[in-house]
Formats: sequence, C-alpha cells, structure tokens
Amino acid sequence: MRASHERLADMRVVLVCGLLSLLSLSHACPKECNCNSNTKVVDCRGRGLYDIPRRLHPDTQELYLQDNRIRGLGSMAFREIPLVRILDLSNNSITLVSPTALLGLRTLQHLSLASNSLRELDKRLLGPIHSLSHLDLSHNSLWGLPGAIGDSLRNLSHLGLAHNRLTRLDRSLLEALTRLDSLTLRNNPWRCDCQLIGLKLWLETYLYKGGVVDEVLCSQPEEMKDRDLQKVPYQLFHSCMTTSYHYLFANIHHLENERLLRGHTHGNHAHPSSHAIHVPMAMGEGFSGGGGGGGGGGLPECEPKQRQRPVNLRHAIATVIITGVVCGIVCLMMLVAAVYGCAYAAIMAKYQRELKKNEESAAAKRADHAAAEKEPLENAIA
Repeated sequence: MRASHERLADMRVVLVCGLLSLLSLSHACPKECNCNSNTKVVDCRGRGLYDIPRRLHPDTQELYLQDNRIRGLGSMAFREIPLVRILDLSNNSITLVSPTALLGLRTLQHLSLASNSLRELDKRLLGPIHSLSHLDLSHNSLWGLPGAIGDSLRNLSHLGLAHNRLTRLDRSLLEALTRLDSLTLRNNPWRCDCQLIGLKLWLETYLYKGGVVDEVLCSQPEEMKDRDLQKVPYQLFHSCMTTSYHYLFANIHHLENERLLRGHTHGNHAHPSSHAIHVPMAMGEGFSGGGGGGGGGGLPECEPKQRQRPVNLRHAIATVIITGVVCGIVCLMMLVAAVYGCAYAAIMAKYQRELKKNEESAAAKRADHAAAEKEPLENAIA
C-alpha cells in the first residue's frame, strides 16, 4: 500500500516537472532570434523571416524585426508581448496592416514601419496606443494619413513622413500633435496649391514655437517646382484669397497669446530669423477653418501670381507695437505740452495782471506826490 502511494507521488512530481518544462519551452526564445533575458530584448534582424516569430516571452520589452521579408501584420500580431516598448519593423515588405494588428500594446513607445510598401494606414491602427512618442513611416508609398489618427498621437514627439507620396497633409491632424518636437517631410511630391496653404500656416506656427522640420519642396505646379513652401510668399497664393483683415489680426492675436502663455512656462522658444513667420495680407474664408491637408475638398486650384513681396509676421507685430508705442509717446508729449502751455499762459496772465496793477499803483502814488508838492507852492504864491 505504501509502495503504491510512493509511486503515485513520484508520478505527480514527474507530471509537474513536465508541465513546468513545457511551460518554459512555450515561452523560450525563438530559434530564429537572439534573446537577452536580462534586458528583455529580442533581436530577429536579418533572418529572412516571412512572419512574426512565435513563442516570444511575455516580458519582452524590445523586439527588432528589421531587414526581413515580412509582408503583412495580422490581427493582434503581437498579443504574446503586451509589454513591448520598442517595435522595429523597418526594411521589410509590409503592404497590409490589420486595423487590430497592434491591439493590446498599451505601453508601446517607439514604432518603426519605415522602408516598407505601405499605401495607407487605417485610422483604428493606433487607437488603443496613447503612449507612443516616436513613429517612423518614412520610405513608404503613403498617399495620406487619416485625420482621425491624430487623437492617438497626442504624446508623439517625433513623426517621420519623408520619402512617401504625400501631396497634401490634413492640418487638423497636425494641430492634434501638441507635443511634437521634430517632423520630417522631405522628398514628397507636394502640390503647392490652395489646399496646401493650411500646411504652410501650421508649419510657420510650429517653427515659431521652436519645432524642427526639414523641408517641404513643391513638385507642382511647374512654376513652383523645387521651391521651399516655407519661403513661398503668400502673395503667390493671391488667387486663393479674398480681402479679410480679420483673419490677419486674428492670427497675430492668436500667436501672440500663445507666445505669452508659453513664455511663462518655457521661456522664449522663438526660432532664428530664418524661421520667420509670414502672414497673409488677405485670406479666403475657405482657409479660416484650418483646412489644408485634404479637408478643403471644394476649393479651386489656384494660378499663383508672381509678386515677390513676402510679409514677415514678427516684423508686422513689431511694427504694430512700435507704432503704438510711438503714438503713445507722441500723445503723451502733446498732453505734457498742452499742460505746460496752459500753465505758462496762466502764469503769464497772472504776471501781466500784477505788473499792470503795480504800474497803476505807482502812477497813483506819483500823482498824489505831485499834487502834494503843488499845493504848498500855490499857497505860497497866494
């Protein structure tokens, strides 16, 4: 009886050990990768992978999958590693990404999908991720980004969009990126027409606040080819605009308020003069709502007029301020002069009155004295 119990106990121990070994094997390092259990880094670079490796340890925090042959990301492709912070999928052949491919990655901070073949991104892709600070989508074939994706990128500090097929960018998307520090936009076929003026306005505000951006070179229309959008004067967009000085002063007031508010917390982050902000002297109602990237659908294509007279916003603000100060000083001087003139006139009038009174008094005394001398003489003669 005792022997049977001992055999049963031994079988249980063997079973438990087997289960533990199976459990450890299920989360072992994939044979295609190198794993560091201390740093929780999994390196699968350049292994010729066609799919995401399985049996990844759930504590993985960094996963490097660049330089492979991965063609797509299915639903919840990274469900085994919910704690991953860095995910690098650059230089693959990814063309399709499921809207739920990143579901569950609530701690993801760095995502690179650079150097793939992406044509579009679903607005739901980054929905569950609010911790993302670095997103690299450069060297793809993206035609645009959905405006709604900006709600998921509010903590983003770097966005890479260089070397794509972007012709315009939604200004509402960019305005949602309130913590963005750097942005790359070079080597895109930007069409510098009426619908890109929203991007131009945002870029100048962004640079004014101290942001960093490379360049936006126009590809179309032909007369603007290879020109930097930031240096194109607003007068060349004249046919897109109607006379509206309210828009000009509203922008000046808005930027000045933002500068003052940021000055209390961050100091002056103004960029050098090379990043001066240009203000349109007249702006059409179609742009006052902020549409620029792709949201202004009904706007006509403009035929820019060649009038080379850029206007500098900070110079305009400085001119308004200096003019106001000068006018104030002049008014103050006029007021002082008026007060001085009135005081001088009053003093002179009083002086003239006293002088006249003294003269009259002296004349009366002289007359009395003469009369007094004349009276004895007349009495003596008599």
